[in-house]
Amino acid sequence: MTALSVLRRGLLVLGLPAVLFTVWWFATAGSTDFYFPPLATILESFGKVWTAERLLSDVVPSLLRLVAGYLLAVALGVGLGLVVGTRRAVRDVLEPVLELFRAIPPPVLVPVIMLFAGIGDTMKVLVIVSGCVWPILLNTVEGVRAVDEVLGDTCRSYGITGAARLRHLVLRAASPQIVTGMRQALSIGIILMVISEMFAASNGLGFTIVQFQRSFAIPEMWSGVLLLGILGFLLALLFRFAENRALAWYHGLRRAQRNP
Repeated sequence: MTALSVLRRGLLVLGLPAVLFTVWWFATAGSTDFYFPPLATILESFGKVWTAERLLSDVVPSLLRLVAGYLLAVALGVGLGLVVGTRRAVRDVLEPVLELFRAIPPPVLVPVIMLFAGIGDTMKVLVIVSGCVWPILLNTVEGVRAVDEVLGDTCRSYGITGAARLRHLVLRAASPQIVTGMRQALSIGIILMVISEMFAASNGLGFTIVQFQRSFAIPEMWSGVLLLGILGFLLALLFRFAENRALAWYHGLRRAQRNP
């Protein structure tokens, strides 16, 4: 990749956010509305509020809960998805139950999870798992079901079965769908991380934003919302980087098919 293409990609990624911030800056400049302060005031509060000490006490715990819940959801979703996708009988039995639980909005489960998991980190991690697992599970099932039958027959012909077939055929063929589910789950995980901390917590981003709102510290509250957006943007970039590394073969295949 040349320096020019890297620069072009960087402009494409950062161009729209820069335009939106510019519009926000000029649209709120001189605002006297208590609830919509100027962006300059919010940025000034941002520097004062989100110090290294507060990042360690509020942002790091939130990210640790997000990572724990997300990784658990990936393990559960991919593992169960492989079983459901490869076994038709299991799929017929579990599909109605999965559809039932999938239709329940995860925030509704927060009070229920609090009853048996308390109000500690376990509850927050379980809330994140309860929402993140569905896109990963359903995409894994569809990815496994879409494995090329010719490739499956070829594996059988060469005696590739069991763990080797799972690793070299099923997981590899389903990986684009699995990654799609993981990308959807990441944004859901960030939302549920904040919601779970708003219900019952003594630290975390959601807790801090609610505390600012209840004390009418509006610029500080907006600075927390801004920080959440920045974190989501950075996590999406990190995920895209990892996806490009893990699925380099797939993206190369797509480019070759588009430009034969």
